[in-house]
Amino acid sequence: MARTEYEVTRKTMMGKLQPGFHNIRNKSFPDAPMIWQQDDTVEAARREGIMEMSEDHWEVIRVLQSCYAQEEHPRTRLLHDALEARFAAKGGMRYLYTLYPDGPIAQGCRLTGLESPSGSVDKSFGSVR
Repeated sequence: MARTEYEVTRKTMMGKLQPGFHNIRNKSFPDAPMIWQQDDTVEAARREGIMEMSEDHWEVIRVLQSCYAQEEHPRTRLLHDALEARFAAKGGMRYLYTLYPDGPIAQGCRLTGLESPSGSVDKSFGSVR
């Protein structure tokens, strides 16, 4: 597969600006931040008590990354509605709290390295623990 001129230029520039930086995009996470690594999320999840990341855990990460790719600082309501719509058939937010007990938005953003929107880290709002 041939790389575009943009991809080659970007890789070369990043290599010069940040030696040791590998600009390898994970095709399963097209909207992931450039510095995000899937292995880091697995390790962070284990530290927070999530021992195994299921496909639904990863889908939450994809939805959050997609929202942040569209808007630099998305509102909590936007993230809530996107997650609710994606998981409506499985129980919506109620189901997501079984995956992320500290709150799918707050904990999902934390594990992904994204800045949590205001209000999502309030224990009275974004957590069941």
